[in-house]
Amino acid sequence: MTRLYPLFSGSSGNCYYLGSADSGILIDAGRSAKQIEAALCDNGLSPDRIRAIFVTHEHSDHVQGLRVFASRHKLRVYASHGTVAAMRDKGIINEKVDIVPIGLQSIETDAACVTPFRISHDCAEGFGYVAETPDGRKTCFATDTGVLTREMMDAISGCDTAVLESNHDVNMLECGAYPYILKQRILSDHGHLSNDACADAAAELVRSGTTRFVLAHLSRENNLPELAMQTSLCTLLAGGMKQNIDFTLTVARESGNGMIMY
Repeated sequence: MTRLYPLFSGSSGNCYYLGSADSGILIDAGRSAKQIEAALCDNGLSPDRIRAIFVTHEHSDHVQGLRVFASRHKLRVYASHGTVAAMRDKGIINEKVDIVPIGLQSIETDAACVTPFRISHDCAEGFGYVAETPDGRKTCFATDTGVLTREMMDAISGCDTAVLESNHDVNMLECGAYPYILKQRILSDHGHLSNDACADAAAELVRSGTTRFVLAHLSRENNLPELAMQTSLCTLLAGGMKQNIDFTLTVARESGNGMIMY
């Protein structure tokens, strides 16, 4: 049975465990190694269960603990060629990290078969991932993207569970205290996905068979968990879909939600 643990989510750090009771993978390592170890322990998980780490991109809220955690636990790390180069240039990784640059081909681990897809973000070469666990369940991780392109939607269509970015409410962002240039960056096609864009994507994905949604990477300043939830919920209900029958919705909190099993 597949288990998903949103250990951390948001601008303060991102890290997800996906797998079974015996083995799993991490998507990103955006908190300190000590914090990630503590979060795993709080959920009854051991670093010994982790078979690999897949990195979406080089921004600090996704790689803060990568070097220490991966080298301490002797874990292989996978990331795009561009992300690997950027992390090396920034000193995020060193020779102690067993890192493998990858393209869009699938990667087989003991815990999951992971297929990358391109995201649209202001980073070197960002990837999202679709992970298929041995029980045949597919989970996608689509965050840190200003837009969900047709290529991305095709990649994640048919997944059982979707971790989707619901970063900001457009009105909160536009009326908030962020400087104009930062607002424009977030709202651009290379920024972050809004609640409305997330909701529209969720409605399309339900029609392709996705039944579980985790709303992720919420902005602390420009969003509220209840607002993200209600935006997606209203769009799905307006489309004739029934909560807890056609879909379930969960908001990934900054520091963990517990386990989502399917």
